[in-house]
Amino acid sequence: MMIIRAKAPLRISFCGGGTDVKEYFTHNTGMVLSSTINRYAFTSIIPNNTREIEVHSLDYNIVEKYNCDEDLYNCEGGLELVKSTLAALNVSSGCQVYLHNDAPPGSGLGSSSAMVVSMISAVSEWQGLAFDNYEISELAYKIEREDLKIAGGYQDQYGATFGGFNFIEFSKDAIVVNPLIIKPDIINELEYNLLMCYTGGIRLSSKIIDDQVNNYIQKKEDVIHAMDELKTLTVEMKKALLRGNLDDFGALLHDAWINKKMMSSKISNTKIDELYAEALNSGALGGKLLGAGGGGYLLLYCPYTKKHVVSDRLEKMGAQVAAWNFELKGVQSWKLK
Repeated sequence: MMIIRAKAPLRISFCGGGTDVKEYFTHNTGMVLSSTINRYAFTSIIPNNTREIEVHSLDYNIVEKYNCDEDLYNCEGGLELVKSTLAALNVSSGCQVYLHNDAPPGSGLGSSSAMVVSMISAVSEWQGLAFDNYEISELAYKIEREDLKIAGGYQDQYGATFGGFNFIEFSKDAIVVNPLIIKPDIINELEYNLLMCYTGGIRLSSKIIDDQVNNYIQKKEDVIHAMDELKTLTVEMKKALLRGNLDDFGALLHDAWINKKMMSSKISNTKIDELYAEALNSGALGGKLLGAGGGGYLLLYCPYTKKHVVSDRLEKMGAQVAAWNFELKGVQSWKLK
């Protein structure tokens, strides 16, 4: 029995999120600074001799079955993201597919895009498709944003595919991923000083992104100014990271969060604002909510002498501190025989 597996890492977006939507960067340039972490979207495929595709979503205990002779784009059943990915890759052979994600949709870690990237990689390994990283990223974007009309930008698909620390540039002509070569000591120190905690809620990122985009299209001056400022901060944050000026990096996270909140009233809420204010009062230099906003994971930069104090205070307020590490590799696939 052959088993094909793939895993794609989830990501932390430090700055620039929102400038990666097409409505913005077709008229301007967008840029994002991000890194992947050791949480993953997993896909396992077991080929068989049937004419049926049986999909197991292990996170939700859901099993869906599709006939290989059906039009997967239009057949009955749920798991639309899975069906659209299988259809886009012209999967027409019987198999069992098992899916698992280390974070739920809406957590702010790009989990849905990572799952699509993972599935593409697994099918590519199975079928012998020679996709490069840009092709995987572009196909994942097409499936989510064009086929399924899920609002969002480009950064999640590229981050999960390429992996590591990346400065990604977006324009109407091209998307360019610039891998950053950062000294291991700087990465270790950054990881030691960062704190990530779950705020206790998830959100529909597409609705928040729709609101951001509508505000930009309506040419609201404060929104346009905030997005332009985020690009400047993204460049400054990249410089601070490469040079190892990590306290400056933490302070820039704060500036980015202030500007991010100006893009939509839906990005934060009272609970998140209270958690963030308490973190600053306890010694954090800056932070931001990961993803589009509204809930999920809060990332904070804390000098190591204050990290335990911040952690204790936020847990007493109901947040859950999460264990994690940076992951420097992108999507990976392999076969077992």
